[in-house]
Amino acid sequence: MSDKLKVFVDADVLFAGAASPREHSASLLILRLAEITLIDAITSEQAITETTRNLQKKIPKALPVFQHLLAKTLIVTPSPTRQELEPYLGLADAKDLPILVAALRENCDWLVTFNIRHFRPGHPDIVVLRPGDFFQRIRKQLVYMQ
Repeated sequence: MSDKLKVFVDADVLFAGAASPREHSASLLILRLAEITLIDAITSEQAITETTRNLQKKIPKALPVFQHLLAKTLIVTPSPTRQELEPYLGLADAKDLPILVAALRENCDWLVTFNIRHFRPGHPDIVVLRPGDFFQRIRKQLVYMQ
């Protein structure tokens, strides 16, 4: 078992990371942290399907970048079953509940998404935040470790 931070990455962050014109965007940097094995970046089959579909429709030239990131950086977990979702009903928007439950099932410390309002009221075992806010939190933790 890894002692690294476990970060669940939502489809919108995957999309932004793959399509980013900037090498230092927060979304892409999260995936790069996973690529150099500083964190475990976890996502679900649902998020992969959604990202692939949206890239094909909106920015097909970013698909090879996404495929590279998928192969090199992401741990992909199965989407939760209906039975797994039931105890968590009401903790997130219905469409995003499988993302929250997958993150909880994988014991992730963080769920990174641009749509934090979709994950309210949320669950006390996981912190839901935007990519830039994730880096602010990590920076603070590193300062306290010194």
